Amino acid sequence: MTQTAARRIGRTLALVLPVVLVLSGTLAVTSVPWANRSTESQMLTASSQNVSVRAASRAPHDVLREKLLTDLQQKDPGVALTNLQRAVEGRPSLARHCMTIARDLGRAAVARYGPTRAQSFSRPVCDTSFATGVSQQAQGNWGS
Repeated sequence: MTQTAARRIGRTLALVLPVVLVLSGTLAVTSVPWANRSTESQMLTASSQNVSVRAASRAPHDVLREKLLTDLQQKDPGVALTNLQRAVEGRPSLARHCMTIARDLGRAAVARYGPTRAQSFSRPVCDTSFATGVSQQAQGNWGS
């Protein structure tokens, strides 16, 4: 076999092999037992039910708040405050929400740990908003 013939076979394989792989993968997916013939009409029905309802997009600070409240519940307020500090450092646009998030964390810490233990987790993250939230919750003042 000459070099030219080997090169020609190599080029042919380089063009044909990806096509064969894609087609065989497509056929494999369509022939799985859970893909029966009636799923097309079911998918159309399911997808057309809520066409006019838009998915509610959530603001990044709301997503962060929920994540940090989960951290507070699963771990402790110190972990949540550390993660808040890192999030604000990594994404400076969250800085304007830092105080309210820290205050909410302080309130949640009082609900979970009581005022004395919650205050022990206090740090200078976002000014003293965590401590403010702790004291407001301890006094029962949710106003501001």
